[in-house]
Amino acid sequence: MTRYRQVLAVPGMAPLLGVSLLARTAITADVMALTLYVVLGLELSYAAAGGVAAALTAGVALGGPLLGRMIDSRGLRTVLLVTVLVQVVFWLGVPIMPYGFLLVASFVAGLLMVPAQAVSRQAIAAMTTAEQRRAAFALESVQGELSYIVGPAVVILCAATMSPDVVAWGVGAAILAGGAGIALLNPPMRAKDEADAATAGRPPRRQWLGAEMIAALTMAFGTTALLSGVDLAIVATLREVGQVSWAAVVVVVFGVSSVVGGLIYGVLTRPLPTWLLLGSLGLVTIPAGLAHDWPWLCVAVVGSGLLTAPTLATVADAVSRLAPPGVRGEVIGLQSAAQSAGFALGSPLVGVAIDLSVPAGGFAAAGLAGLTAALTGHLLSRRSPTRTAVPCRPDPVDLSY
Repeated sequence: MTRYRQVLAVPGMAPLLGVSLLARTAITADVMALTLYVVLGLELSYAAAGGVAAALTAGVALGGPLLGRMIDSRGLRTVLLVTVLVQVVFWLGVPIMPYGFLLVASFVAGLLMVPAQAVSRQAIAAMTTAEQRRAAFALESVQGELSYIVGPAVVILCAATMSPDVVAWGVGAAILAGGAGIALLNPPMRAKDEADAATAGRPPRRQWLGAEMIAALTMAFGTTALLSGVDLAIVATLREVGQVSWAAVVVVVFGVSSVVGGLIYGVLTRPLPTWLLLGSLGLVTIPAGLAHDWPWLCVAVVGSGLLTAPTLATVADAVSRLAPPGVRGEVIGLQSAAQSAGFALGSPLVGVAIDLSVPAGGFAAAGLAGLTAALTGHLLSRRSPTRTAVPCRPDPVDLSY
């Protein structure tokens, strides 16, 4: 645990991880809160709720690079001020919006969502040394897993005793608190020795958006497509045997396994290549479809869980190392967009596989999506020519070794 103590000893790191956990937990709960509001508050169908969730997700995916570029050019606090104000207005207004207006407003709220995850990653890249960065990104991935475990569960529990309006206001208040906390901390977006490189201007996109970066973004997309597909496959498998009420237990086992895997990965003496971690995650996911009841499914998803946080951590590390300081916000925003797109498209793709075959086909489709992204990333990085030098502090990263 020495590596983690060193990371947490970095000035400002522990408060940043704490307040960003609050913000990210609230943000991961927003889809569930809107779903419950549409179904219980407006008394509409789950399909209508899915439309609102899709609008929010689409906004988040498109807004990531936009907000990242604004952070690069305007500074962190300006972006946080704008996004926090938008979120306050949106969540206060949710209970009085008709469905059509809510659909449009959800897209705008997603477009201007508080960029807690992207800010955390950009700050980690600026605040840590090359030796500390892998452990720091492992903690960031563990933080993300905890937020996905806690956020939706808290919303569901609150919805059992409170009105959907109050739940929506609570989510908005938590996002406000998290965003305001990050603004107060104002973590650095660039290291001290990157200041000169950043003031030199934005490097041309062709200098940094090369084969290696596309490979990293492809694997970011493939990772979340796999993960969203696994969630759907778990529900489909247990529904077929009449055990769908146990799906939450399986998901928690998956999440806890990911937390354990992330903590273990962060203390390893040398990193593993992104394509190998993602390919291994795809391989161990496919046979999970052989489990046909919840206890065996809990066992089956442990392997996937142990590799999830390490894969997410190494993707974040790779993207941050490839990003020049002057455009790091935009690059990390592109990573967030790729991951949001993976979440949005993974479930429908796996759903088609389940409809055309059996629930086990969902795990196979999710695993193959991960394998395809890993292979594509590996081939792209191997064929990458030597990049034009850009003013960038992080050490070069080889995704193909």
